[in-house]
Amino acid sequence: MHTDRAHGPTDRAHDLRHHGDAEVRDDGALLIDLAVNVRADTPPAWLRERIADSLTGLAAYPDGRAARAAVAARHGLPVEHVLLTAGAAEAFVLLARALKVRQPVVVHPQFTEPEAALRDAGHSVERVLLREADGFRLTPGAVPEDADLVLVGNPTNPTSVLHPAAAIARLARPGRTLVVDEAFMDAVPGEREALAGRTDIPGLVVLRSLTKTWGLAGLRIGYVLAAPETIAELERVQPLWPVSSPALAAAEACMGSQALAEAAHAAHRVTADRAHLVAGLAEFAPDGLRVMEPAEAPFVLVRVPNAVAVRRHLRDLGFAVRRGDTFPGLDDQWLRLAVRDRATVNRFLQALDQAVTLAGG
Repeated sequence: MHTDRAHGPTDRAHDLRHHGDAEVRDDGALLIDLAVNVRADTPPAWLRERIADSLTGLAAYPDGRAARAAVAARHGLPVEHVLLTAGAAEAFVLLARALKVRQPVVVHPQFTEPEAALRDAGHSVERVLLREADGFRLTPGAVPEDADLVLVGNPTNPTSVLHPAAAIARLARPGRTLVVDEAFMDAVPGEREALAGRTDIPGLVVLRSLTKTWGLAGLRIGYVLAAPETIAELERVQPLWPVSSPALAAAEACMGSQALAEAAHAAHRVTADRAHLVAGLAEFAPDGLRVMEPAEAPFVLVRVPNAVAVRRHLRDLGFAVRRGDTFPGLDDQWLRLAVRDRATVNRFLQALDQAVTLAGG
């Protein structure tokens, strides 16, 4: 791995504001979507009903106390350790604006919004670039000692790497804020390697999203878990009533025992569907395609020759996939593929076979 410093408000080498939803806008709206990491066929009917029931109370200002208490109970924490946000993306902005940091470090390749938020707040960001040769895994000493804010995803988007909790915990230092983006952790069976709920790690801040598993990207709901003094700092820069009443209703519902059992079942189903996808992709090894393994998230990262052309041909064949070159540490030979059900994966693999052939010709 190596480090570099990213100065200024823009990054000409990587479009940090490009996200998977751009692949399925406008002319991509009719494509089969393997670009966005939201679980298919969500939100479920019972969750839609809970959200719909909340609409009768829209005349009142949102009251987040019940949802906050539900999140706290789900993680075994006092409510003072919880802040509800309009999606995890808002939390990145709050962290960038609220915390007085001198040397922030972002571990890449990973979700680019945290770095974009830090830059927009006037920070110069140092990158730690994990290497393909190491499987994009954290290694001892990866992060500079002078870093007073470190941000890492687990499991990481787009690499699908699940770092050991102990390895991430070793990044903690006195005077350092350690931010762990666990937006996809509930898609990992048993949430192994999760740090959510831990209070023994100094400076730990964990971010969670309800967008991915429950299909709530349009509702915007997530939360922060941290020490009360950090939560208070973030809350001070947060707008009044930042989370809508329907989003609060959804958050409370998703913390219930029935919802947690459904999420656990979904995580096992994603694991099986991902194994089916990875096995199918292995058939393309003679064409030079490589899957980053072990994949642990509801998506896989692949390197394929002529990836730009392959992606273009896939669009012509009805499939949207996520380009990888907007992630620092990756180039235009990488694609991210969301895990879908077996029938969809089988159709995708047939299309990929055609796309690889067309791109090679």
